[in-house]
Amino acid sequence: MTTRRQFAARLGAFAALGAASLHHVAYAQQPELARLLVGFPPGGSTDNVARRLAEKLRGTYAANVIVENKPGAGAQIAVTAAREAAADGATLLLSPPAPFTVYPHTYRKLPYAPEDVQPVSMVCTFPFAFAVGPAVPESVRNIPDFIAWVKAHPGKGSFGSPASGSTPHLMGSLLGQLAGIELTHVGYRGDGPGLQDLMGGQLPAYSTVLGSYLPQMKSGRLRLLAVSGPARSAFAPDIPTFREQGFDLDMTEWFGMFVPARTPAAVAQRAGDAVRAAVAQPDFVRALAEFGMTAQGSNAPDLAQRVRAESAQWRGIVKRIGFTAES
Repeated sequence: MTTRRQFAARLGAFAALGAASLHHVAYAQQPELARLLVGFPPGGSTDNVARRLAEKLRGTYAANVIVENKPGAGAQIAVTAAREAAADGATLLLSPPAPFTVYPHTYRKLPYAPEDVQPVSMVCTFPFAFAVGPAVPESVRNIPDFIAWVKAHPGKGSFGSPASGSTPHLMGSLLGQLAGIELTHVGYRGDGPGLQDLMGGQLPAYSTVLGSYLPQMKSGRLRLLAVSGPARSAFAPDIPTFREQGFDLDMTEWFGMFVPARTPAAVAQRAGDAVRAAVAQPDFVRALAEFGMTAQGSNAPDLAQRVRAESAQWRGIVKRIGFTAES
């Protein structure tokens, strides 16, 4: 028989358990602290977007959101850290698609599987662009002009990109194949030194995201020849697409938000809702426009499908180029 004292004790225990459960639910809904992992050093495009997004997520998704840079291996370190993080909503990953769409086809072994994280929302999109500097005559104003110049100057057809094995690298190599010219790749550690060599005349051409060129376009020290999107960019409306110039190079880069694969559906949904609300805010849209990016959210299934489709596309491109991370 349960005494009044025993009943009161049990009631107290249930109350304590209920309070603990409510605390757990509240934490799952809004962590006190969330970290936003970025696989590149401070100052780059991914980092810039992450810091502006963190500002929008503070107080809505979590009481505080900090950006944690984990540069190295083309964002592989950050993806691995996300895979190993607790699946409680307190760890987010902002990443370009390459770790999930390109690297599985260029690396024999990765420290993660693409399925180790799950997408929750797109954040922004932006095109690549191909440019030349003062090492190339002023008369070269488009891709056909550049191809003719390379053919007339054997051995001078080189181009740079922010990293060997990066998407801009592979895009430039594919351009060379489609044009029937030999383009030698020069890999850099980021756009800073690569663009410096381009504008200094040490490098004829360069391939990277459009936004990296925008601060330098008025200087006259580089000339954009083409953008990679399906249509001209609003940030450089005078520059024709590759397709307009006869080359099937429709490639659009994006940044997406991911969480560890084991994250409960309700928690992942809440993360996606918070990101979509953030990227829709006018001041966030304006901030990204400064980098030549278009703010754009998405639902998780659409982003997952995009990852699968682009992975299949890159499998064919990598095979055609014959590039591996060891080559």
